[in-house]
Amino acid sequence: MRKARWLAEWRKSAGKPVFYHVISRVVERRFAFGPEEKEKFRALMRLQEKFTGCRVVSYCLMCNHFHLLLEVPPMADSGLSDQELLKRLSAIYSDSEAFVAGVAKELADARSAVYVEESGLEESLAAIHMRFTYRMQDLGEFMKGLLQRFTQWFNRAHSRTGRLWEDRFKSVIVEDGVAAKTISAYIDLNPVRAGMVKDPADYRWSSYGEAIGGGSKGNGKTARAGLVRALRAHQGIAADANLWASGVSKEYRKQLMAGTVGKSVESVGRDGKTITKTLRKGISKEEAERQREKDRVIPLGKLLRCRVRYFTDGAVIGSRNFVDEAFASARERFGPKRKTGARRLKGDAAPASGVLWSLRELRKGIA
Repeated sequence: MRKARWLAEWRKSAGKPVFYHVISRVVERRFAFGPEEKEKFRALMRLQEKFTGCRVVSYCLMCNHFHLLLEVPPMADSGLSDQELLKRLSAIYSDSEAFVAGVAKELADARSAVYVEESGLEESLAAIHMRFTYRMQDLGEFMKGLLQRFTQWFNRAHSRTGRLWEDRFKSVIVEDGVAAKTISAYIDLNPVRAGMVKDPADYRWSSYGEAIGGGSKGNGKTARAGLVRALRAHQGIAADANLWASGVSKEYRKQLMAGTVGKSVESVGRDGKTITKTLRKGISKEEAERQREKDRVIPLGKLLRCRVRYFTDGAVIGSRNFVDEAFASARERFGPKRKTGARRLKGDAAPASGVLWSLRELRKGIA
């Protein structure tokens, strides 16, 4: 029996953000995505955002797989208004105005039924809403809708049948702050690691490429708002594209380009800001590690230009306390011999050791 997907225990609370790093690959890892396929996938992804209420914070579409950093906010306690429900339905039923009009008529008829008691009215409206809202504010439903819709389009466009995706999508719970901004940059640097471009701004099908190349409206604005959220969620700042030009763009650019020029090492500090840090020479490895733990500094130049398997298979990524809390809240998923949650990063991810932690201890394929 397939194990249930690990979801953040606080996902129904507005107390702290819920981020997931999501990865899915094409079956047999075929290079199936050309420019047309990537454009279609991105368009469907944006429509799925509007329908579900989830937010793509950062993304990158490659030739045989994709990465998303997805924020899944909880549904408001009051639910959706009729107007908001119809607006969301219009995002994915745009080719069927009659369908949305039919739902609008159902809602109007329910409210105009004078013979219905107040309690009966609420039950009637709730039943109409529930037909659609169960697919909103939910990681699994977001991915199910996106992958199914793209597969249907792809199969029609290429006169094929059958499944397109290799397996279930992978997801890793990501803490806001240092972890979120690090994985966001890791996602945007995919085409650089693959040798496709030298500058991530030159890759069209990524959040950074779209943020830089997009206009003041539409998806360019949406991409900028997502990256603002990636870098500022830990400060309680919402996804606001207007903040992109107020230091966020430069900070993210430094993070993406760290280690490409000069001898200085760009890093992420305790407050989430990009800083320059040089560890003192002539000190022991243990002392250097203590200094790194104290200052919460990650040498990003090396780390982000390597494949970091922890970011795709680590289950939970964040500070030591964050990972330990996630472990404690899902203790039943582990055997009795497991006493603690956080595991130190190794291999190519070692530069982040002591700052970022993983829930899974990976021994193979980490370098």
